[in-house]
Amino acid sequence: MTGKSDRKTRNTVLVALAANLVIAVAKTVGGLISGSPALLSEAAHSVADSVNEVFLLAALRRSRRPADRKHPFGYGKERYFWSLLAAVGIFLMGGCFSFFQGFEALSGTGGNESHTGYVAGLAVLGVALLAEGASLVRALYQARRQPGSGLGKDPALRTVVAEDGTAVVGVLLAAAGMGLHMVTGDAVYEAVASFSIGLLLGYVAYLLGRDARAQLIGEAADAELRADIRALIEAQPEIDNVAELLTMQLGLDSLLVAARVDLMPGMDSEEVELVCVRIKRAVKKTWPHADQVFLDVTEAPSEAVTEVADGIR
Repeated sequence: MTGKSDRKTRNTVLVALAANLVIAVAKTVGGLISGSPALLSEAAHSVADSVNEVFLLAALRRSRRPADRKHPFGYGKERYFWSLLAAVGIFLMGGCFSFFQGFEALSGTGGNESHTGYVAGLAVLGVALLAEGASLVRALYQARRQPGSGLGKDPALRTVVAEDGTAVVGVLLAAAGMGLHMVTGDAVYEAVASFSIGLLLGYVAYLLGRDARAQLIGEAADAELRADIRALIEAQPEIDNVAELLTMQLGLDSLLVAARVDLMPGMDSEEVELVCVRIKRAVKKTWPHADQVFLDVTEAPSEAVTEVADGIR
C-alpha cells in the first residue's frame, strides 16, 4: 500500500459517504410520508453506513501515523479497530432498527400508510439503487486492484464493498416489500422485508467483525508466504535448519517475521552478525512489507555468538 492507494481509498469512502447521506435523508422523508417500515429500515441502514464511513476515514488517517516509543511497530492495527467499530455500527444502528420496524409492521403500529407516499418511496428507492450501485462499482473496481486475494486486504475497502453490496440488496428487498404491500394490502410483506434487511445486516456485520477480530488478535501471513520465507532462509549456506518461523500482520503493509535458526558449526561472532544482516536484507528485498525481521540463533558455537545474533534485527 502507498500514499496514492490511500488517497484513492479515501476518495472511494468519501463518495460512499456523500451518497449515503443524501440517500439517508431521502429515505427518511419518504418513509415518514409513506409510513413504510421497510423504507424506514433502509433509512436506518443508510444512516449506519454514513456513520461507519466516518469510522473508515478515521482509520485511514490514524493507521498511517509513524511508529513512536509507545507504539514501536506503528499504528497499522488502527485500521482493523475502526473496521470493527463499523461492523458493530452496522448491526446496532441498521440491523436492530430493521428488526424493530419488522415487529411494528406485524403489530400494525407502524403508522398510516399512504398510497401516494408509497409511490414516492419507491421512486426514492429507485434513485438510491442507482447511487448505491454506482458507489459499489467504484469500490469493487478499486478493491480488485488492491494486493491480496478476493477483494484485497484493505479492511476499509472491504467494508465499503460490503456496505454498498448490502445496500443494493436492501433496496431491492424494501422495494419488493413495499410493492407487494401496495398490491395486496397486507403489511406482512413489509415485515418480511424489514426482517430480511435486519438479518442481512447482522450477517455482514458478523463477517466484517470476524475479519477485524482476527487481525487485531494477530493473524499470521498466509501459508504460501510463510513457506516462501522459510525456503529463502533455509537456502542460505550458513543455515543448518529453520527450527521455527513466526509471522504476524501488523498492518496493511507491515509484517513481522521472527525465525529461530540453527547455524552451521564453526562460525565466529562476526560471521554470525554478517549472516543475520544479509538474511534480513534478503527477506526485506523480496517482500518489502516484511519490515520487522528478527532472527534468533538457537544453536551457536558460543554464548557470545548467540548474544550477538539475538540483537540483530
